Amino acid sequence: MSFLSRVYERARRANLRIVLPEGDDPRVREAAQKIDREGLGRVQLLDRTSPFSPLPDAVALLRSRKPDRFPTDAAAAEALRHPLTLGACLVGIGAADVMVGGACYPTADTIRAALWAVGTAPGIATVSGAFYMIDPEGERVLTFADCAVVPEPTPAQLADIALATARDRRRIVRDEPVVAFLSYSTKGSAAGPRIERVQAAIADLRRRSPSVGFVFDGELQSDAALVAEVATRKASGSPVAGRANVLIFPDLDSGNIGYKLVQRLGGWTALGPILQGTAKPISDLSRGASANDIVDTAAIAVSQALEEGR
Repeated sequence: MSFLSRVYERARRANLRIVLPEGDDPRVREAAQKIDREGLGRVQLLDRTSPFSPLPDAVALLRSRKPDRFPTDAAAAEALRHPLTLGACLVGIGAADVMVGGACYPTADTIRAALWAVGTAPGIATVSGAFYMIDPEGERVLTFADCAVVPEPTPAQLADIALATARDRRRIVRDEPVVAFLSYSTKGSAAGPRIERVQAAIADLRRRSPSVGFVFDGELQSDAALVAEVATRKASGSPVAGRANVLIFPDLDSGNIGYKLVQRLGGWTALGPILQGTAKPISDLSRGASANDIVDTAAIAVSQALEEGR
């Protein structure tokens, strides 16, 4: 069974509630039909053309979470007119398990809705985006992050990104994350402020290590992270070099460029971006997403909602 087949099967067993807030988009309606046909969950479509009536629980959620932003019921109700905010609040109040949105809106709208409705996960202050890269045979899976959200992450943000990526890797791929912090240097083979930022991120994560629970190392060049023969020469003794399955890129430029090169030149499938670091699964879509992309993202979001091992 391929990786994606396993993700689909897990979604069938879980039978969670999936809200799709852009139900008037034909791609979203097609995706909803496929999710229903495949038995991947219970879909709730929101239609932006229907008469609007704000949910009192959603109004109360926004006011309690963001009182400065929503000082009155009217202000919160007005915000709920945005379908992504409404969809995220359905997750926030427990009326849905996951939201998959963004087919018609930019990523910033999805992240804002997520922060308003559910906030960030415990111990993580940064929302980021990962791609799950699947080899042409459908078996090997690498996780690339951050490829979608934070342009120039600080050391603390890089550490957050690693934490969020490792947590979701366990839930989505169901293996142990082996995390490499990438750079153009391996273990001090070069110097410069960008390398120092990666080294500071590793130091930050080491300070958190009692609660981390996964192996990580860096800074590593990508060949040292992935190829055992190169790792022996460049980073002998590293617990990660040569066997990494999670690659933490130093900035958004390198992450976005890297995943697209692997996708277009290597023939790998790129699933994502998968938003991570939120307290509950709020998934983003490319505005160019197909119906099948939406279905895949929904199935992955279900895995994010499950405890490890379920």
